[in-house]
Parts: sequence; structure tokens; C-alpha cells
Amino acid sequence: MQNSATPLLTELLEAVSRSFYLTLRVLPASVRPQIGLAYLLARTTDTIADTELVPVMGRLAALDEYRARILGERREPVSFGSLAAAQPEQAGGGTNAERLLLKRAEEIIALMQSFSAGDQQLIREVLSTITSGQELDLQRFGDASKENLRVLCTDAELDDYTYRVAGCVGEFWTKMCRAHVFPRARLDDEALLRDGVRFGKGLQLVNILRDLPRDLRQGRCYLSLERLARTRLSPRELLDAGVAPRLRPVYDELLDTAEAHLAAGWRYTNSLPRSAIRVRLACAWPVLIGVKTLAKLRRENPLDEERRVKVSREEVKRIILATVLRYPFQTRWEMLFVNANNQTPKTNL
Repeated sequence: MQNSATPLLTELLEAVSRSFYLTLRVLPASVRPQIGLAYLLARTTDTIADTELVPVMGRLAALDEYRARILGERREPVSFGSLAAAQPEQAGGGTNAERLLLKRAEEIIALMQSFSAGDQQLIREVLSTITSGQELDLQRFGDASKENLRVLCTDAELDDYTYRVAGCVGEFWTKMCRAHVFPRARLDDEALLRDGVRFGKGLQLVNILRDLPRDLRQGRCYLSLERLARTRLSPRELLDAGVAPRLRPVYDELLDTAEAHLAAGWRYTNSLPRSAIRVRLACAWPVLIGVKTLAKLRRENPLDEERRVKVSREEVKRIILATVLRYPFQTRWEMLFVNANNQTPKTNL
């Protein structure tokens, strides 16, 4: 890895990755650069898709250009100056991280060339799938607003979306770690990949269920018409937090689905070799934070925009400390998932 690449995978990565940077830092050095770079590419395409000041067709065109660059189908460098300029100013006059990300889009592409052909192929495969999900989301919701609500038709569409933007990451993560961290371990690769996909889907579904009130006010309804028909609620009625009791049964079913996915993620974590402690910790933290988020969502009004559910920093620190202290003790480690899902916070380690 060239020294000039270091700022991309340190300062810029930390600025745009938020909580995920914690996971990246604990990963083994043999996979940290590849996974960090894939994250930077995905954050770049996500920023392109989310730049609302640029018309939808312009965002779709830019997304297509960058995907072609990632896949090696386009030789001409990309320039996202107009998209960078459209990023909002950061509070306090600081530099907007997304603006820097767009300005350095070509440097990120160049950095990919420093990896092996096999690693490049894995990165290209996962980014191809992620960008297809972002493109589909733009096509569905590009003209959405509070006055112009758009909604998914079926639960299958929701499942497909969670795979494209997150489930595929579980596959990528598994293949990358298999190649570089535990290549000779005797594992059930088919089961591992299957649980890895569910792991990613679960994390994405948690985000969707947590962000439901905010998304509705942006004109996006990820609860399908197929599911809402059972409640006799229209998407627009969901803007009223008072209808939550009618929504609750089908909302809780989705919480159950997310929890089952995260249980598969916990099984995935415990299927990895115990010697791969860094990878297991990097998997355990988002699983446990996710299941604790679900426990909170079960106690709150899912349509109340004033009470956004979030696991606090203190709770995250307790989760991290508990995983480290319990790791040598298999039974106590395995109970972490149960404890995180318990409505009564656990203070003992």
C-alpha cells in the first residue's frame, strides 16, 4: 500500500464512515484496506444518489459513470464538481466530508489498482450490486416528497432492496476474510455465505424500521402496499403517529424478521474460527447494537418522528467492553445476544 493512499483510508474514511469506522479499525490489517476502500466507494455512490439539489436524471447519469469507472468499463476520469458544490455547508464552517469524497473520487478508483486482481474483482462485484440498488431506489423514490408519497408494492421488493444494498456486503466480507484471514479453516462455506447475506439484510432492515417516520416525511415508504393492505392503512395515514396501534402487528412482524436475520448474523459470527478474534469482534458489535435497537423499537411508537430510537454511546461502550471481557468464556459470550435483546439493560459483565 502506497503511503500516499494512507489519508484516504484514515482521515477521509473516518470522516465519512461514522460508526462503521469503529468496526474497520478492529479488522485485521490483511483485509482492512480492501474493506475500507469498498466502503469509500459505496459512500461515494451513496452521496451521488442522495444529492437532492441535483435532478434525478443527473444523479442517475453520474452514478452510471462512476459504476463504469469502478468496473473498468470507462477509461475517462470522472469529475463530480457540480455534485461536490451541491453538498451542504457543514455547521461551524468545517469542510463537508461528502464534498471531499466526491472531489477525490478518482483517487479512490486509483487506489483500487494497488490490490490483487482477486481483491479487485470482489470489490467490483459488491459495488456493482450496491449501485444497482441505489439506482433502483432513485428510480422508485426520485420524485418523492411528503406530498408525493411513493411506496414499495411487495415485501419481495423490500427483501431484494435489503440484499442489494447490504446483504451483498455480507457475501463480500465473507469472501474477503476467507481469502486473507482464515483460508485453511474447515468451514461450511455455503452456510456461512447464506448467514452473511442475512446478517447484512438484518442490519439494513433495522435502519429502515428505525427511520420509518423520517423516510415517510421524505416521501419514501418501505412498508409495502401488500403489507399495509392487512392494516387497511394507506401510506399517507402513516404520517399520523396516532395510527400506530393499527400498524403495530405488521410492524412487529418486520421487527421479528430483522431479529431473525440478526440471529443468523450472530450464528455467522460464532461460526468463524475462534482464533479470528478481530473479525468476530467486528461482526459482534453491529449485531448486538442492532438487536438492542430492535428491543428499543418494540417499546416506542414507530411513527413518532420526535423520538428517534438510537443506542447511546454509553450503551455502545458497554457492548464493546462486554464482548472483550467475555470472549475467553464461550457460554458467557454466547449469552451476549440474549442480553442485548433483553428489555432490561444489563449492567453486569
